[in-house]
Amino acid sequence: MKHLLKTESHTAYLVFDGDSFIGAGGVSFYKVMPSYHNPTGETAFLMNIYTAPEYRKKGIGRNVLDILVSDCKKRGVGQITLDTTKMGRSLYEKYGFVDLDDYMELK
Repeated sequence: MKHLLKTESHTAYLVFDGDSFIGAGGVSFYKVMPSYHNPTGETAFLMNIYTAPEYRKKGIGRNVLDILVSDCKKRGVGQITLDTTKMGRSLYEKYGFVDLDDYMELK
């Protein structure tokens, strides 16, 4: 992971309240074949967005998401994806993320 941070292909944010860790979020950057919907081919995958239970529903997750998406836009990323839990789904839907029906993964 350290080499990904050095090469700037991954960014991680940690959130603290004083000395207490209360949240986090990360984004990995990679390039795919350019397409009509993503002419640059620059792609980002958001991950590990977390807020400690006692700090939820206070805007912390939204702020982390804002920071990560802002990083993506500054880099000219044309596609941002993520996986979500049931708990996080409403945050991402309110932000503008939509489900993709054609997503598959080789196991």
